[in-house]
Amino acid sequence: MANATGFFTPSVPCLRRKIQPSIGISRSGICFSEGIFRRVVCSSGIEGAEKHFSPSKSRVPKLVSKGCKLVGCGSAVPILSVSNDDLAKIVDTSDEWIYVRTGIRNRRVISGKESLKSLAVEAARKALEMADVDRNDLDLILMCTSTPDDLFGVAPQVQRELGCTKTPLAYDITAACSGFVLGLVSAACHIRGGGFRNVLVIGADIISRIVDWTDRGTCILFGDAAGAVLVQACDAEEDGLLGFDLHSDGEGGRHLGAPINDDRTNDLLGSNGSVLDFPPKRSSYNCVQMNGKEVFRFAVRCVPQSIESALEKAGLTASSIDWLLLHQVIDRK
Repeated sequence: MANATGFFTPSVPCLRRKIQPSIGISRSGICFSEGIFRRVVCSSGIEGAEKHFSPSKSRVPKLVSKGCKLVGCGSAVPILSVSNDDLAKIVDTSDEWIYVRTGIRNRRVISGKESLKSLAVEAARKALEMADVDRNDLDLILMCTSTPDDLFGVAPQVQRELGCTKTPLAYDITAACSGFVLGLVSAACHIRGGGFRNVLVIGADIISRIVDWTDRGTCILFGDAAGAVLVQACDAEEDGLLGFDLHSDGEGGRHLGAPINDDRTNDLLGSNGSVLDFPPKRSSYNCVQMNGKEVFRFAVRCVPQSIESALEKAGLTASSIDWLLLHQVIDRK
């Protein structure tokens, strides 16, 4: 399992007029509000906090003179909406049962010619449009996904679909729920340490592909979507990445994953009765498997610790936080 907490102060120009919006991003979803800045804490997300806090006051020493800020965002969802009542026709559940435990009424699921790439490209174009940045000014595209259309990576395909003629570096990041936060931190590292100026970070997943729609414990929780932000280099005084806290614990992998199918019943037998190890079997993956109670225990135990650590690194106190924007809820029953 992985937990990630980060603080970001965005500065996003609109094409028609300059604004200073507050943006919160959790994997593939984006919260966007104009007007007064408020501090926001995000676990597996980012926060906006510019009005009340200056990055220069952080207790963490600046190792580089280059900063980074958010200048555009975009999102995309499939057309098909699947309600709780729709799921009740497949599994033993109800709208009330799901909503009380998760807060979810509907989820979007791909259909027809939709794909991860098409959603990612739509979200990316919207982010570029808001930022007023030309696609050929991109230095890097980070594609954060655990459900790629191609196991060799989707980022280069997104680069092609966007029409980037200068062939910027593009690669995938696979980190499940923490992928988008890791993409943001990676973008900041490329900007501060690598001299990159414009980095497009995309978080997208088509979880419906790997969900067992007869498993009530998982099918009610997941949907499909994409979100993107444009992270841009700036002077250190404008730096928007206030602090982050990232950890991984492989011991929790047994509670949440979609492992490769290790069914050996189809192994071929040789004429002398010995098992042949070649040629290898064609690989396939299981559906999402989750122990909801253990994942919930992990979240309530580790996420508060991660938030406190990120607060300390950012030079903020818990009492100064107005919003806690956390990752999607986990079913506890």
